[in-house]
Amino acid sequence: MPTLIEADRIEVHVLVDNVTDSLSSTPPFVTREWPALVRKGMRRVAGAELCCANHGLSLVIRAFAGERERVVLFDAGPVDYAVEHNGRRLGIDFGAIDAVVLSHGHWDHGGGLLKAFELIRAASPGRTTPIYLHPGMFAERGGRQPDGGVLPMALLPTPDELATVGAAPEVTDEPQGLLDGMFYLSGEIPRVTAYETGLRNHVRRNANGEWEDDPLLMDERFLAVAVKDKGVVVFTACSHAGVVNVLTHARSCFPEQKLFAVMGGFHLSGETERCIPDTVRDLGAFNLNVIAPGHCTGWRALNQLARMFGEETVVPLAVGKIFAF
Repeated sequence: MPTLIEADRIEVHVLVDNVTDSLSSTPPFVTREWPALVRKGMRRVAGAELCCANHGLSLVIRAFAGERERVVLFDAGPVDYAVEHNGRRLGIDFGAIDAVVLSHGHWDHGGGLLKAFELIRAASPGRTTPIYLHPGMFAERGGRQPDGGVLPMALLPTPDELATVGAAPEVTDEPQGLLDGMFYLSGEIPRVTAYETGLRNHVRRNANGEWEDDPLLMDERFLAVAVKDKGVVVFTACSHAGVVNVLTHARSCFPEQKLFAVMGGFHLSGETERCIPDTVRDLGAFNLNVIAPGHCTGWRALNQLARMFGEETVVPLAVGKIFAF
């Protein structure tokens, strides 16, 4: 079983998310966008001072253990300007980022990677920063359309392209501990539930250049951090594996530790709305203290999660928010 060095505390900065919401009340462990911006120097509320929402996800995760601080950028959103625009307003110290993790090979999580590394390199010249990648991420992907055609997705930057902007690519499908054992990156996530069957119309190009079915997106992985006196926080960017499968695998990786929170996209929108009732039912088995859905979760699932588990537990992501555990 993997060993995680416990952090005394963590902070999670939501750099990119689909939603902006600085008015809804939040529990004490969450700072909303506008107060976060005031901390970083905003003196007058104006549109030009605020973050922008965008279809994608990027989290800056800071873990503190004694005198040590380790920082991971988990995904980089869909586009360069979202990372730069929001990062500057939130005062993200890109030079402090020790490693980058790309959760899976979709444009809405990797489209801002080149800009993120440009910002890291500008803040810490001469240093290379590791990025952890799955070898299955780089095939061209797309969605099968009702007429049988395929709408292709934007390609991710290759490891060679990332290396030109200061990245040190680590390409493997094996699970591994990162940054002195304070973070854990899973391997491929086993599919064990009957209902979490991926995206029916998702396809990828094979070696012959032909489109083939790719519903399971086996390159997707989760990131985990253990927090002292709380438990394991699981970061799942899109949950194409199904968030119940993600948490089931996390529990098998850390059977002696409580799962404290799950944060990220649960992909219960669009065609996967069919999974909402089973997912909401089965999440109860994990006895989570915090469920923080965002990005691709969808409003129908969010409403049902809040009704089932209550507002003390279900705290949605929004761009600019800071979660502190």
